[in-house]
Amino acid sequence: MRKFNSILYVTNGIFDETEGLKQALQLVVSNRLTLDILLVYPALPKTQEAYSDTYRKYLEEQLHAALEKTTETLNLDRGEGLCRIMQREVEIPPAIEVIRHVLRNGYDLVIKEAEPGVEGKGFGSMDMTLLRKCPCTLWLARPVLHKRGEIRIAVAVDPENRDPLEKVLSLRLLELSHSMLDSLSGSLSILSCWDYEYEQFLRYKAWANISEEEHARNAREAESDHQIRLNALIEESGIGSNHKVFRMRGRPDSLIPEFVGKELVDILVMGTVARTGILGFLIGNTAENILNKIACSLIALKPADFVSPVKAYS
Repeated sequence: MRKFNSILYVTNGIFDETEGLKQALQLVVSNRLTLDILLVYPALPKTQEAYSDTYRKYLEEQLHAALEKTTETLNLDRGEGLCRIMQREVEIPPAIEVIRHVLRNGYDLVIKEAEPGVEGKGFGSMDMTLLRKCPCTLWLARPVLHKRGEIRIAVAVDPENRDPLEKVLSLRLLELSHSMLDSLSGSLSILSCWDYEYEQFLRYKAWANISEEEHARNAREAESDHQIRLNALIEESGIGSNHKVFRMRGRPDSLIPEFVGKELVDILVMGTVARTGILGFLIGNTAENILNKIACSLIALKPADFVSPVKAYS
């Protein structure tokens, strides 16, 4: 798998941590790293301060029990150096403390168990804050449906890059998703959507007297251009041929979730940041629509020039 240098696992000590911890521990072992674990939780109201110690001990016990269970499942030696646990009781939203911790310590990957969404799809408020504002790669883990060797990974890319940094992000998406095969084993699907975006506008405007033949020709040219660009992007990424390419006509926020659900994808890799230049508007509408419709694990990347609106120190 793509080399990571510093990995943080985030937990609030409440939900079942088995899947997220399993993926995090497998990754640090394969990268010969120590896993930093941040247990972050909101301080109790002043009216319930008497329960603070009991509350903290309960969260600690939950975490240690999850670690014991996961290391036994993976047959790992839970010796010195495998994990380092840190705790933060916070007055601010936990996601903000996580982002500050990332900024102060320079992590390049954050792994977290995905919060339950609506009817099992989408992500909770803490996850969405991390998706919008966390500066590094984010892995929101859910249980995989397939056994090792059969895990299904999909990556969504757009070859219509509007500037060099978008192209760099597309290449990183391809490289990361392909390298996951070395660690997880399975199959990789490259998803890319195209359309002849002016067709409806031209077809239904009386002033645009364009024949059906010309519409068809323009659509074929748009499809061909997309295929050429996508092939060139994949070739430049250097990922070889151990993958399948799915080119779909239509809106990605409809087609990608449909593919993920129909093909039982275990992990979706995608970029999330809109290139608007507006601080705080950090997820594009298309990406957010996709996120709200998926029920699999997500690995989300941001462009190299992304700057979090959260400051390391308040």
